[in-house]
Amino acid sequence: MYIIGIAGGTGSGKTTVVRRIVETLPKTKVAVIPQDSYYKCNDGVPMEERRKINFDHPNAFDWPLLISQINDLRQGRAIEQPTYSYLESNRMKETIHIEPCEVIIIEGIMALCRPELRELMDLKIFVDADPDDRLIRVITRDMAERGRTAQMVMDRYVDVLKPMHMEFIEPTKRYADLIIPQGGNNKHAIDIMRTYIIHRLHP
Repeated sequence: MYIIGIAGGTGSGKTTVVRRIVETLPKTKVAVIPQDSYYKCNDGVPMEERRKINFDHPNAFDWPLLISQINDLRQGRAIEQPTYSYLESNRMKETIHIEPCEVIIIEGIMALCRPELRELMDLKIFVDADPDDRLIRVITRDMAERGRTAQMVMDRYVDVLKPMHMEFIEPTKRYADLIIPQGGNNKHAIDIMRTYIIHRLHP
C-alpha cells in the first residue's frame, strides 16, 4: 500500500491534482479519503451556532477518527468513511465503505498538519497557488455548491480563510516531499508526480 497526503490552501487546485492521479490508475487500485469528511459531528448544536464554527481551524476535525481509519486501511481492514454536509454543517448518517487498496490518497487543507498522520504517509504533497487564484476558485465553488453569495465568500476569506491559511496551512509546506506551484494548472509537475507514483507501484 502507498499512502499519499495532498495538502494546500482552499481553492489551490488539490481536487484537480487528485483527479489527475486517480485517472492514471485503475479504479480498483486507488481510494481517495477527503479530510472534509472528518469534520466533527455537531449533533445537538443549533444551526445558528454551527454556522459560527471555524471550519478552517485544526480543532474542527475529528483527528482521532481519521488517523484510526487510515491505520485500519494500512493494516488491511476496510473502513466506513463518514460523510459531511456543508449545507447542514454537520456529519450525515450515511457512510462510504472503503476497502484497502494499492493507493490511498488523503486530501485536505490540513492533511499535513498532524505529525501522527504524516507518519502514515509515504509521499507528502503540497499544492500551492496564488492567493488571488484561490479566492476566485473559492467564490465560484461556494456560490455554486454551498449557497453563499460572493460578498459572503469575500468577507469569510478576509476574516477566516486568509488568517487560518497563514497560521495553520502555509507552515505545513515545510513537511512536503513535493510542492506543486500553480496548483492544478501545472501539468508538467503533475505528470512528473504521476510517473513517480506509477514507478513506485510498478518498478
